[in-house]
Amino acid sequence: MGQKLKVSFVTLGCRMNQFDTDFIRSQFLTAGYREVAFGERADIYVINTCTVTKGADRDSRKYIYRAKRINPSAVVVATGCYAQVNPKELERLKEVDLVVGNTHKGEILKLVEEYIERKNPGKVFVGEIFREGEVKNFNLVVSFENTRPFLKVQEGCNSFCTFCVIPFARGKVRSVPMEKVVAAVKKLADRGYKEIVLTGTQLSQYGWDLKDGTNLLRLLEELIRVEGIEYFRLSSMSVSEIDRELLELITSSPKIAPHFHLSLQSGSNRILKLMKRGYSPQEYEEKVTQLVERRPITAIGTDVIVGFPTEGEKEFGETLEFVKRLPLAYMHIFPYSDRPFTKASKLTPKVQPSVIKERVKLLKEIDEAKRKLFREKMKGKTLRALVLSNGELLTENYLSLKADKSYKRGEIVRVSL
Repeated sequence: MGQKLKVSFVTLGCRMNQFDTDFIRSQFLTAGYREVAFGERADIYVINTCTVTKGADRDSRKYIYRAKRINPSAVVVATGCYAQVNPKELERLKEVDLVVGNTHKGEILKLVEEYIERKNPGKVFVGEIFREGEVKNFNLVVSFENTRPFLKVQEGCNSFCTFCVIPFARGKVRSVPMEKVVAAVKKLADRGYKEIVLTGTQLSQYGWDLKDGTNLLRLLEELIRVEGIEYFRLSSMSVSEIDRELLELITSSPKIAPHFHLSLQSGSNRILKLMKRGYSPQEYEEKVTQLVERRPITAIGTDVIVGFPTEGEKEFGETLEFVKRLPLAYMHIFPYSDRPFTKASKLTPKVQPSVIKERVKLLKEIDEAKRKLFREKMKGKTLRALVLSNGELLTENYLSLKADKSYKRGEIVRVSL
């Protein structure tokens, strides 16, 4: 069927969605479909949605509307986290032909073909996410961003922070068995890749479901033995899940990139307790300080939520002063928004949007200063950097640089800032 049909993909949100889109893409291309860029007229549009904030929902709907405007007769598929969490809302949109949750992502090609052939009259295909028992789609191995393979080793989260909808979209922790991960990394090394990004919903919870003693520490100990890989970059982790042994490994091994994203969310102890984050500001500061002191070139990135219910001037002031003194390289700042199923959505009083907007502005000013200060601190340092497909460089501690000479794509070079 696919020989004459064009398909286009849109991915919103996190690297997990990038990974999943690449899996879906590979199925369509293998079946003979031809991919076209979004904005071109296609027969099928697959919109891989995000639902982490209300803004993400809104962006997802914008792409759905646009796809149908480009080709009113196209089959528009809404999949991903928004589809999993709120399928009825998407089902009501006349622009959507199929709603496919994360539980059924691997079946999108079959569902689209059945829809086109009128073999299946259904519109919504969403299962119970908490019944998912393993990481699906691992046979793809990786997704790619420039010359960096992204390897999904874990999915789901067991934390259930009170503001977060992700467990309801991704389910509880499922980990790829260690031997499969090691085999995939060896294949990538054989193909000449030098940096691999290990990704998951909450990477520091890797192995929690395997019940054989496997955890992130054990996985990394195996992976750093693989020859040919210069370094592994780790995606989001929680400071409460980084114990002494793991901290020692990730700060002492040159095969772990000195770049860690550790979400803070608030500098107020009271708000952190309401969020059920599992750590205090003091514990967060101690862990971050240890990471930077042990390896001074380390870049620490974080997330901060502004306007969590009941957050007053006192609590926001605590956050403001806290992030000012932390050795951060950058911050991602998010205005709070109620999410389905979450306990925080029922908390009152809510913070006024105008107040949230002003607080976001203040934090963004600090973020800009942090980014500038980190780059200044790195002047005179010699760093490893990956040559990206556009010729630019990405350093081991996540700085983007313009190359002052021609390098070979995909190689690791040493640069002095």
